[in-house]
Amino acid sequence: MAGKPNNDDNLRDALRRSWERNGPAWAHAIRTGAIASRADATDAAILAVISHHMPRCVLDCGCGEGWLVRTLTEAGVAATGIDASAALIDSARLSGGGRFLCVGYAALAEESTLCPGPFDLTVFNFSLLDDRIDEALVAARQRLAPHGHVVIQTVHPLTQSSPYQDGWRHEDFRSIAGDDWSPMPWYFRTLESWVAAAAATGLRLAALHEPRAKPDADPTSLVLVLSRAENRAHLDHTQPTPVSATLERTTGHHRATTDSARAVA
Repeated sequence: MAGKPNNDDNLRDALRRSWERNGPAWAHAIRTGAIASRADATDAAILAVISHHMPRCVLDCGCGEGWLVRTLTEAGVAATGIDASAALIDSARLSGGGRFLCVGYAALAEESTLCPGPFDLTVFNFSLLDDRIDEALVAARQRLAPHGHVVIQTVHPLTQSSPYQDGWRHEDFRSIAGDDWSPMPWYFRTLESWVAAAAATGLRLAALHEPRAKPDADPTSLVLVLSRAENRAHLDHTQPTPVSATLERTTGHHRATTDSARAVA
Protein backbone atom coordinates (compact mmCIF):
# COMPACT_ATOMS: atom_id res chain seq x y z
CA MET A 1 0.00 0.00 0.00
CA ALA A 2 1.43 3.40 -0.94
CA GLY A 3 2.60 5.42 2.02
CA LYS A 4 2.64 2.51 4.45
CA PRO A 5 5.56 2.89 6.90
CA ASN A 6 8.42 0.44 6.37
CA ASN A 7 9.09 -1.34 9.66
CA ASP A 8 12.78 -1.85 8.82
CA ASP A 9 13.15 1.90 8.26
CA ASN A 10 11.45 2.59 11.58
CA LEU A 11 13.78 0.19 13.38
CA ARG A 12 16.85 1.73 11.76
CA ASP A 13 15.69 5.16 12.92
CA ALA A 14 15.09 3.79 16.42
CA LEU A 15 18.60 2.31 16.41
CA ARG A 16 20.16 5.66 15.50
CA ARG A 17 18.10 7.52 18.10
CA SER A 18 19.03 5.02 20.80
CA TRP A 19 22.72 5.74 20.35
CA GLU A 20 22.18 9.47 20.68
CA ARG A 21 20.28 8.88 23.93
CA ASN A 22 22.58 6.16 25.23
CA GLY A 23 25.85 7.88 24.34
CA PRO A 24 26.75 9.21 27.83
CA ALA A 25 25.75 5.97 29.57
CA TRP A 26 27.69 3.91 27.03
CA ALA A 27 30.84 6.02 27.41
CA HIS A 28 30.63 5.65 31.19
CA ALA A 29 30.10 1.88 30.95
CA ILE A 30 33.11 1.41 28.67
CA ARG A 31 35.42 3.56 30.75
CA THR A 32 34.45 1.94 34.06
CA GLY A 33 34.61 -1.64 32.78
CA ALA A 34 30.92 -2.20 33.48
CA ILE A 35 30.41 -4.61 30.56
CA ALA A 36 31.60 -7.99 31.82
CA SER A 37 32.11 -9.65 28.43
CA ARG A 38 34.38 -6.84 27.28
CA ALA A 39 36.44 -6.94 30.46
CA ASP A 40 36.62 -10.73 30.38
CA ALA A 41 37.43 -11.39 26.74
CA THR A 42 36.26 -9.25 23.84
CA ASP A 43 38.46 -6.15 24.31
CA ALA A 44 41.55 -8.34 24.51
CA ALA A 45 40.30 -10.40 21.56
CA ILE A 46 40.04 -7.48 19.14
CA LEU A 47 43.44 -6.18 20.24
CA ALA A 48 44.99 -9.60 19.71
CA VAL A 49 43.62 -9.87 16.17
CA ILE A 50 44.78 -6.36 15.33
CA SER A 51 48.22 -7.07 16.79
CA HIS A 52 48.57 -10.20 14.66
CA HIS A 53 48.30 -8.11 11.49
CA MET A 54 50.82 -5.50 12.69
CA PRO A 55 49.00 -2.54 11.08
CA ARG A 56 50.41 0.91 10.58
CA CYS A 57 47.05 2.54 9.82
CA VAL A 58 43.60 1.55 11.13
CA LEU A 59 40.07 2.86 10.58
CA ASP A 60 37.75 2.10 13.53
CA CYS A 61 34.22 2.14 12.12
CA GLY A 62 31.58 2.81 14.76
CA CYS A 63 34.27 3.80 17.24
CA GLY A 64 31.89 4.87 20.01
CA GLU A 65 33.65 6.77 22.78
CA GLY A 66 37.02 5.95 21.22
CA TRP A 67 38.74 3.46 23.53
CA LEU A 68 40.15 1.35 20.68
CA VAL A 69 41.52 4.34 18.77
CA ARG A 70 43.19 5.64 21.93
CA THR A 71 44.75 2.25 22.65
CA LEU A 72 46.08 1.91 19.12
CA THR A 73 47.38 5.48 19.06
CA GLU A 74 49.30 4.84 22.28
CA ALA A 75 50.89 1.86 20.55
CA GLY A 76 52.08 3.99 17.63
CA VAL A 77 49.34 3.09 15.13
CA ALA A 78 47.83 5.87 13.03
CA ALA A 79 44.21 5.31 14.06
CA THR A 80 41.07 7.15 12.98
CA GLY A 81 37.65 6.62 14.53
CA ILE A 82 34.31 7.38 12.90
CA ASP A 83 30.80 7.20 14.34
CA ALA A 84 27.38 8.55 13.38
CA SER A 85 26.61 9.45 17.00
CA ALA A 86 27.55 13.07 17.67
CA ALA A 87 27.31 12.45 21.42
CA LEU A 88 29.85 9.62 21.29
CA ILE A 89 32.23 11.52 19.00
CA ASP A 90 32.07 14.52 21.35
CA SER A 91 32.99 12.19 24.22
CA ALA A 92 35.86 10.69 22.21
CA ARG A 93 37.26 14.09 21.26
CA LEU A 94 37.14 15.30 24.87
CA SER A 95 39.33 12.35 25.87
CA GLY A 96 41.70 12.88 22.93
CA GLY A 97 44.26 10.30 21.93
CA GLY A 98 43.32 9.97 18.28
CA ARG A 99 41.46 11.40 15.31
CA PHE A 100 37.66 11.25 15.54
CA LEU A 101 35.09 12.19 12.92
CA CYS A 102 31.29 12.26 13.10
CA VAL A 103 30.66 10.23 9.95
CA GLY A 104 28.01 7.58 9.36
CA TYR A 105 28.28 4.58 7.08
CA ALA A 106 26.03 6.08 4.41
CA ALA A 107 28.23 9.17 4.16
CA LEU A 108 31.35 7.01 4.11
CA ALA A 109 29.92 5.02 1.21
CA GLU A 110 28.82 8.10 -0.75
CA GLU A 111 31.93 10.27 -0.34
CA SER A 112 35.22 8.63 -1.28
CA THR A 113 37.25 11.58 0.05
CA LEU A 114 36.11 10.90 3.63
CA CYS A 115 38.87 8.91 5.37
CA PRO A 116 40.27 7.79 2.00
CA GLY A 117 43.03 5.61 3.46
CA PRO A 118 44.43 3.27 2.44
CA PHE A 119 44.15 1.41 5.75
CA ASP A 120 45.82 -1.85 6.71
CA LEU A 121 42.72 -2.71 8.73
CA THR A 122 39.18 -1.42 8.86
CA VAL A 123 37.56 -2.57 12.10
CA PHE A 124 33.91 -2.98 13.12
CA ASN A 125 33.94 -3.77 16.84
CA PHE A 126 30.31 -4.61 17.69
CA SER A 127 29.25 -1.83 15.34
CA LEU A 128 27.35 -3.50 12.48
CA LEU A 129 23.92 -3.46 14.05
CA ASP A 130 21.25 -2.96 11.39
CA ASP A 131 19.92 -5.08 8.57
CA ARG A 132 21.73 -3.27 5.78
CA ILE A 133 25.49 -3.63 6.10
CA ASP A 134 26.45 -3.83 2.44
CA GLU A 135 27.31 -0.14 2.03
CA ALA A 136 29.49 -0.19 5.15
CA LEU A 137 31.39 -3.28 3.99
CA VAL A 138 31.87 -1.93 0.47
CA ALA A 139 33.18 1.37 1.87
CA ALA A 140 35.53 -0.53 4.18
CA ARG A 141 36.84 -2.72 1.34
CA GLN A 142 37.43 0.27 -0.92
CA ARG A 143 39.65 1.87 1.71
CA LEU A 144 41.90 -1.15 2.26
CA ALA A 145 45.57 -1.26 1.41
CA PRO A 146 46.39 -3.94 -1.21
CA HIS A 147 46.68 -6.72 1.37
CA GLY A 148 44.53 -5.15 4.04
CA HIS A 149 41.71 -6.79 5.99
CA VAL A 150 38.28 -5.97 7.34
CA VAL A 151 37.86 -7.18 10.94
CA ILE A 152 34.38 -7.64 12.41
CA GLN A 153 33.68 -8.54 16.02
CA THR A 154 30.05 -9.32 16.79
CA VAL A 155 27.88 -11.35 19.14
CA HIS A 156 28.36 -15.07 18.66
CA PRO A 157 25.22 -16.34 16.90
CA LEU A 158 25.07 -19.53 18.96
CA THR A 159 24.94 -17.63 22.26
CA GLN A 160 21.65 -15.95 21.37
CA SER A 161 18.16 -17.26 21.99
CA SER A 162 16.10 -19.05 19.34
CA PRO A 163 15.07 -18.83 16.59
CA TYR A 164 18.37 -19.19 14.77
CA GLN A 165 17.48 -16.96 11.85
CA ASP A 166 18.15 -13.44 10.67
CA GLY A 167 15.88 -10.81 12.17
CA TRP A 168 15.47 -7.78 14.40
CA ARG A 169 15.89 -8.17 18.16
CA HIS A 170 15.99 -5.77 21.10
CA GLU A 171 18.65 -4.99 23.69
CA ASP A 172 17.50 -3.56 27.02
CA PHE A 173 20.99 -3.25 28.62
CA ARG A 174 19.78 -4.91 31.82
CA SER A 175 23.15 -6.61 32.23
CA ILE A 176 24.88 -3.23 32.57
CA ALA A 177 24.63 -1.20 35.77
CA GLY A 178 22.60 2.00 35.71
CA ASP A 179 19.08 2.90 34.68
CA ASP A 180 19.70 5.59 32.07
CA TRP A 181 19.33 3.29 29.09
CA SER A 182 16.93 3.38 26.17
CA PRO A 183 16.09 0.05 24.48
CA MET A 184 17.98 -0.56 21.25
CA PRO A 185 16.82 -2.60 18.25
CA TRP A 186 19.57 -4.58 16.53
CA TYR A 187 19.72 -7.07 13.68
CA PHE A 188 20.72 -10.67 14.41
CA ARG A 189 22.61 -12.66 11.77
CA THR A 190 23.47 -16.33 11.51
CA LEU A 191 27.05 -17.32 10.74
CA GLU A 192 26.00 -18.24 7.20
CA SER A 193 24.44 -14.81 6.81
CA TRP A 194 27.62 -13.03 7.91
CA VAL A 195 29.74 -14.92 5.40
CA ALA A 196 27.20 -14.38 2.62
CA ALA A 197 27.02 -10.63 3.35
CA ALA A 198 30.80 -10.42 3.09
CA ALA A 199 30.86 -12.35 -0.19
CA ALA A 200 28.16 -10.12 -1.66
CA THR A 201 30.38 -7.08 -1.12
CA GLY A 202 33.58 -8.53 -2.60
CA LEU A 203 35.09 -9.90 0.60
CA ARG A 204 36.09 -13.43 1.56
CA LEU A 205 36.60 -15.12 4.90
CA ALA A 206 40.31 -15.29 5.73
CA ALA A 207 40.05 -16.28 9.41
CA LEU A 208 37.47 -16.86 12.12
CA HIS A 209 37.97 -16.59 15.88
CA GLU A 210 35.72 -17.47 18.84
CA PRO A 211 37.11 -15.68 21.93
CA ARG A 212 36.50 -17.24 25.32
CA ALA A 213 36.96 -15.90 28.84
CA LYS A 214 38.24 -19.38 29.84
CA PRO A 215 39.33 -22.33 27.69
CA ASP A 216 36.30 -24.42 28.67
CA ALA A 217 33.76 -21.56 28.46
CA ASP A 218 31.33 -20.81 25.67
CA PRO A 219 32.54 -18.21 23.15
CA THR A 220 31.85 -14.62 24.11
CA SER A 221 31.90 -13.31 20.55
CA LEU A 222 32.65 -14.05 16.93
CA VAL A 223 35.54 -12.38 15.09
CA LEU A 224 35.60 -12.49 11.28
CA VAL A 225 38.73 -11.48 9.37
CA LEU A 226 37.92 -10.68 5.75
CA SER A 227 40.12 -9.99 2.74
CA ARG A 228 39.34 -8.84 -0.76
CA ALA A 229 37.81 -11.69 -2.74
CA GLU A 230 40.52 -11.35 -5.41
CA ASN A 231 43.25 -11.86 -2.78
CA ARG A 232 44.17 -15.28 -1.48
CA ALA A 233 44.21 -15.54 2.32
CA HIS A 234 47.82 -15.31 3.46
CA LEU A 235 49.80 -15.39 6.68
CA ASP A 236 52.19 -12.58 7.53
CA HIS A 237 55.49 -14.13 8.63
CA THR A 238 57.40 -10.86 9.05
CA GLN A 239 59.24 -10.19 12.27
CA PRO A 240 57.32 -8.44 15.09
CA THR A 241 57.53 -4.66 14.98
CA PRO A 242 57.60 -2.28 17.97
CA VAL A 243 53.94 -1.54 17.26
CA SER A 244 53.08 -5.24 17.45
CA ALA A 245 55.06 -5.67 20.66
CA THR A 246 53.29 -2.69 22.24
CA LEU A 247 49.88 -4.06 21.31
CA GLU A 248 50.83 -7.45 22.75
CA ARG A 249 51.70 -5.72 26.03
CA THR A 250 48.39 -3.86 25.92
CA THR A 251 46.51 -7.12 25.33
CA GLY A 252 48.36 -8.69 28.23
CA HIS A 253 47.43 -5.73 30.41
CA HIS A 254 43.75 -6.25 29.59
CA ARG A 255 44.03 -9.90 30.62
CA ALA A 256 45.89 -9.02 33.81
CA THR A 257 43.26 -6.42 34.67
CA THR A 258 40.52 -9.00 34.09
CA ASP A 259 42.26 -11.52 36.35
CA SER A 260 42.61 -8.89 39.08
CA ALA A 261 38.95 -7.96 38.78
CA ARG A 262 37.92 -11.58 39.16
CA ALA A 263 40.19 -11.97 42.19
CA VAL A 264 38.66 -8.91 43.86
CA ALA A 265 35.15 -10.14 43.06
